[in-house]
Amino acid sequence: MMKKAGIALALLILLLGGALFWLHHNLNHLVKNAIESYGSQMTKAKVTVSSVALTTTTGTGIIRGLVVGNPKGFKTPYALKVGQIEVAIDLSTLTHPAILIKKIMIDAPDVIYERAGGTTNFDALLRNVSRQTNSSDQTATPEKTNRTGKRLIVGVLSVRGAKAEASAGFMGGKTVSVSLPDITLRHIGQSEGGVPPAELGAKIGEALKTKLEGAISFSALANSFGNSMKKAGHAISGFFGQ
Repeated sequence: MMKKAGIALALLILLLGGALFWLHHNLNHLVKNAIESYGSQMTKAKVTVSSVALTTTTGTGIIRGLVVGNPKGFKTPYALKVGQIEVAIDLSTLTHPAILIKKIMIDAPDVIYERAGGTTNFDALLRNVSRQTNSSDQTATPEKTNRTGKRLIVGVLSVRGAKAEASAGFMGGKTVSVSLPDITLRHIGQSEGGVPPAELGAKIGEALKTKLEGAISFSALANSFGNSMKKAGHAISGFFGQ
């Protein structure tokens, strides 16, 4: 009996060791799939990631090639494209109700701000996230939320070297480039004891949208585009002697 128990224990240790080995070597793939699946579900737009590289001993990681597509009704190929995102997590907080992310650094994102049908792509994305969050809140019980709902606190989030383009329906899919100031947010979710991942994403989106609204005037673009079309029309008329 003791021999059988020893064999069973040895098998259990082997299985556990194998599972931990598999998890360690597949963690990056699991996180990549989670970002794509969860992001697409929340935004109602296609979200893809090229690769994820996490270092479990230090809590640091790099997400490469993040692309957030546009919801239905927009012509430009995407809303946001980021070559590299650096993150650093306080590993000692992984078992806490709120996980501390010490930093998120978004480097040189490529943003396309498009207006169509009386709204913008960023407004549409944020509405979709809000609807999904509210729907989840209504169906979740307090017991389930307390048991499974991890919250996040971010020490500092920075967006550097953003390249932004603006587009609208009257531009026929064309874009114009605009400068976008750097963004720095600190202590996100600290006063609330952490925020859900979807709400963190919405806060980042709102910060980007605020900078975009400050840098881009679609009415000024319409006037400028209209004047350019008039000048082009006059040039064509002159060419044909009309």
